[in-house]
Amino acid sequence: MRTMAIVRRVFKQMLRDKRTLALMFLAPLLIMTLMYFLFQNNTTQVASLGVHHVDQSVVNVIDTKNVTIHHYDSSQARKMIKQHDLDGYLTQKNGQLTITYSNSNPTNTSLIKASLQSGLVKLKMKTLVTVTKKQRAALESQQAALKKLKTAIAQAQARGDQATAEKLQKHLKQATATTSSSTQSAKATSYTTKSHYIYGSSDSTFFESFLPAFLGFFVFFFVFLISGVSLLNERTTGTLSRLLATPIRRSEIIMGYLIGYGGFAIIQTVLTVVFTITVFKIHLVGSIWLVFLTNLLLALVALTLGIFISTFANSEFQMIQFIPLIVVPQIFFAGLVPVDGMASWLQAIAHIMPLYYGANALTPVVTKGAGLGDIGVNLLILVGFMVVLTMLNIVGMKRYRKV
Repeated sequence: MRTMAIVRRVFKQMLRDKRTLALMFLAPLLIMTLMYFLFQNNTTQVASLGVHHVDQSVVNVIDTKNVTIHHYDSSQARKMIKQHDLDGYLTQKNGQLTITYSNSNPTNTSLIKASLQSGLVKLKMKTLVTVTKKQRAALESQQAALKKLKTAIAQAQARGDQATAEKLQKHLKQATATTSSSTQSAKATSYTTKSHYIYGSSDSTFFESFLPAFLGFFVFFFVFLISGVSLLNERTTGTLSRLLATPIRRSEIIMGYLIGYGGFAIIQTVLTVVFTITVFKIHLVGSIWLVFLTNLLLALVALTLGIFISTFANSEFQMIQFIPLIVVPQIFFAGLVPVDGMASWLQAIAHIMPLYYGANALTPVVTKGAGLGDIGVNLLILVGFMVVLTMLNIVGMKRYRKV
């Protein structure tokens, strides 16, 4: 009976908490629906390959639905890759093919590798079949000519014309030698390949390409969680109400929270970045200071967002329930799934996600050595998120002021 009493009390509490019920039952459905549309996307990922003075037969077998070919007049692979944002660049000198990979995206590198290798195998097989057919046709023609010579020799011998027979026999020997040598010399065209990598090496993994996005995500996630729960705790314990009862301004309270929690966010950002670079030995091409700056801005956005979302929660349990709705979807728009290949309405959602801009800044810095000018727009948008959320927090603080 006591157990049933506890069960009834739990049910009553849950039924009274409409927000918790909604988050518990609807949040998983929303996340699963989002994942369905993201991973059911039929758009094929395509890698871009530049070519210079490459045999058309080679270009034809490489040009598939996964690789788009662009023709250029320059043999400077590195320059053309950086200038046109290519995934690879192929040049040819005689039978030597030289492929230079950007390797900033190992997925696209693998697409080009697979297309090039399978294409060359197909080309070799196709050429071999053609050569074999030509050899067979030439052999049949020569055998017919040899048969005629033998017939002519037999006829000359039958007439007793020994001089003509000997002359024809010499022609027969020469024709036989020519047939043998031509058969041995004919062979399929063969290409050799040589590979270079601008960023990373042939040992680069998919984890390395996604690591910048994961780095930003974990900084964002933990700052959001800690700041939201901490402020919620101050509100539920009455500390915030006592602060608001003093003459202190709402903007001063928010700025105090931002500076206070921001100090810990900076420490967390530094530790996370240093740990990632030293332990995982990530191949950092760009400036580590830009990595710090981008992650710091992500942490500050997460801080202001966590404070803002905490105003809609009445308990720590409810605050944690906002994570699947606010934080988890952002990782899907951080590069794990190519945003350019998504449906237009999914791309619109991506552009309201702070982590989308954080990943767009971090990935080029880490993998391509992008500078401040290259990622400046993304950083400014993160600053814009922080400013807007700070203003909303100042306005939202008014609801808790009793005097």
